[in-house]
Amino acid sequence: MKKYIISIMLCLPLTVMAQNVWERPESKTTKPAPAAKVKKVKSVEDPKYLEGAVPEVDGKVEWTLNVDVPGKKAQELYDAMLKYMDELTHDENQLEGSGVAIVNKQDHVIVTNVREWLVFKDQFISLDRTKFHYSLVTTCTDGHVKVLMGRMIYRYEEERGNGGQVMKAEELINDKNALTKKKDKLYKTTAKFRRKTIDRKDFLFGDISNMLKRL
Repeated sequence: MKKYIISIMLCLPLTVMAQNVWERPESKTTKPAPAAKVKKVKSVEDPKYLEGAVPEVDGKVEWTLNVDVPGKKAQELYDAMLKYMDELTHDENQLEGSGVAIVNKQDHVIVTNVREWLVFKDQFISLDRTKFHYSLVTTCTDGHVKVLMGRMIYRYEEERGNGGQVMKAEELINDKNALTKKKDKLYKTTAKFRRKTIDRKDFLFGDISNMLKRL
């Protein structure tokens, strides 16, 4: 009888014998948390480049700097500005034709033609720049200096076979041609010209102001 029972047990499937000891293991590996959704941040243009940043006088793009220099005579200011303009037009960024064009010693007026590179991007394998032409008209009186920046022209990609593009500031960087309808963004095609021109103007006017304050 005992041998009979043993034989029956040997014939039973293994799963029946072990049904109480087999189980599915719990995974100890923690599932990674789902990646947080990154919200797209809407780019906001610096207000210094938006509406009103490029003034027009009688349809011409012009910026004017006025600096009070108390106690200084017109001749002294004229001499300082003539030296500044001469140095400006002889630095390494200047092009042929850049220089003091004409002066009026009696009325203390200096007309300077600036021909320089305006660089948009300067990387190892990429150089994007334009020739930038403009005039600076300086008028000195007792205790005051006025500098007018105008007659701006861009000569872009002249090295190309078609001769590149020649564009006036009035066709390129004024509000009409550089700003979108809502006036809160710049057109991509003209943005770099407007930004870099404003930056250059800010640098020059700031540099002149600081120089005069040190007199």
